[in-house]
Amino acid sequence: MIRLDYRDARPIYEQVKDGLRHLVVAGAIQPGDKLPSVRALASSLAINPNTIQRAYEALEAEGYLHAVAGKGCFAASREGIDRQRCSGLLEQFDQTAAELLFLGMTVQELAQRLHTAARTGSGEEETP
Repeated sequence: MIRLDYRDARPIYEQVKDGLRHLVVAGAIQPGDKLPSVRALASSLAINPNTIQRAYEALEAEGYLHAVAGKGCFAASREGIDRQRCSGLLEQFDQTAAELLFLGMTVQELAQRLHTAARTGSGEEETP
């Protein structure tokens, strides 16, 4: 489910884009799944269809979705996700990890967080 926060400084289309991206990454939307039509999603979120269209176009540019003329938008396979997006996320990761280390977090604590994220992302159960 996509949640909109009207007090958030980010534009609504970015909130929709991030919400849909999270659903794809979390596996709630599987590769090949059809997304709601622009009008249907706009109606359910009570926002302008142009906002949804803009979010869909941005996600398509990033490789998370692909549009089929006359059929709608579908979740892309993992191989379809843009390598440039991966590079950007890795750069953010490196900067964040460096700052966390500066703030006193240990390498072991960071590694444990990474292992937990990997287990959670792969559907494995967390073990303490």
